[in-house]
Order: sequence, then structure tokens, then C-alpha cells
Amino acid sequence: MVTAWDSITARIADDAGVDMILVGDSLANTALGYPNTLPVSLDAMYHHASAVSRTSGDALVVFDLPFLGCCGNMAEDVRACGRALKDCGCHAVKMEGTPLDLVRALTGQGIPVMGHLGLMPQRVHQYGGMFVQGRGNDAGTVLESARALVDAGIFSLVLECVPEDLGARVAREIPVPVIGIGAGRFVDGQVQVLADLLGLLPGKTPKHARRYADLLDQATKAVSEYASDVRASRFPGEEQTFGDA
Repeated sequence: MVTAWDSITARIADDAGVDMILVGDSLANTALGYPNTLPVSLDAMYHHASAVSRTSGDALVVFDLPFLGCCGNMAEDVRACGRALKDCGCHAVKMEGTPLDLVRALTGQGIPVMGHLGLMPQRVHQYGGMFVQGRGNDAGTVLESARALVDAGIFSLVLECVPEDLGARVAREIPVPVIGIGAGRFVDGQVQVLADLLGLLPGKTPKHARRYADLLDQATKAVSEYASDVRASRFPGEEQTFGDA
């Protein structure tokens, strides 16, 4: 599973043969320039999810519910999540935390739900930063929350930035697939932000990610060469021009 935020990234992910594409609220950072995920709106997520769904083929497309994407009115919240499937073409929604009543309401309407525990980026201010979760006595809370989400009806669970032994325990003890991001080697699958894998962002790669390419450097070099060619009248060349015939 990888993230995607537009037609180009969805095509890359789908052509690469990933099983699932997450239209993650991480697009706030990767595509929209925000410092964290909190500012991205529900409408913005709809916009990007539609672009991803129009392009993806075989992959299961999951819509990430953004911060304050639901308002507490159950009927309105179900409709808001339903739009991700009905209008945007996604196949499921993902949400952080344990909104158990909402999970039950959504699954009751035929909307598949993916849970998300461990480090939840939408709670960055509550944590005081982005830190590993589930250490010590907190491990039991994560496991208890995972079981409650399963009972409420989730079909899978994202588990982010927890100790490896906790990731293994959760995967072993709940009956739905556990998709890790910084949750170790012994979960059922992995999800990563595509921009991290492709080296599209400046700065240090997160510990849980592996950089498989350095496309930011390559792209910057290509555009720099183009600009240099234009300024030196090397572009366009004869092969990029049209004649009368």
C-alpha cells in the first residue's frame, strides 16, 4: 500500500502493482505545502481522491478522513464518508482513533472502514510532536482499541510508529489485516508515503521509510537544464518546431 494524491501518482502506484492506494491526508504536506496534515479540508480530499480514482485500475483505493472531517452529526458524517465512494470512486474510508459508533454506522450502510492506531498525525498537538506510541503500559491500550475497532466492523487496521513487538502482537491477535508504517516486520502489510519512497521531498527521510529513488534531485536538474537551454537559445531546436507543410 502506498499513498497517491493525483492522476500521475495514482498511475505510478497502480502500474507498479501495489494492492492498495491510500489517498492520505499526508497530501497536505506532499502536495499542498502545509506543515502538517491538520489544514487539509474535506473538499480538498474529495478533489484529490477523485483524481486518484479516475486513474487507478486494480488497486483498492482508500479515502483518508481528514482532521475534523466529521462533525458529530451521525447522519451528516455518514453522508460525508459516503461521498468518498459515491462521488469520488473510492472503495473504503480510513479514520484515525476509535470513533466506534461512526464505524458501526458506516459499515451498516455498506461503507468499508479501515482503522488507524498508534501514532495518529492528526493528534500532533496533543502529543506535542510526532513520537513513537504504544511503549510500556500504552501497549495494552493500543491492543484494546484494535479489538474494539474490529468488533465495530473495520476490515483492516493501519498501525503507525509503534514498537515492533507490539505490531507483531496486534497482527497476531486481531482477525483483520494489520498494515504497518513503522510498526515492524511482522505485520500483514506495509504502507508508505509515495513521496518518501521516490525521494520527492527535501530533508531527511523518516526512519520508517526507505528512499528507493532521488527524483527531486533528478527533476530539479532536468528543469534547470531546460531553463539553461531556453536562455541560451538551444531550446526549442529544429525537431521541436513546425514547418508550413
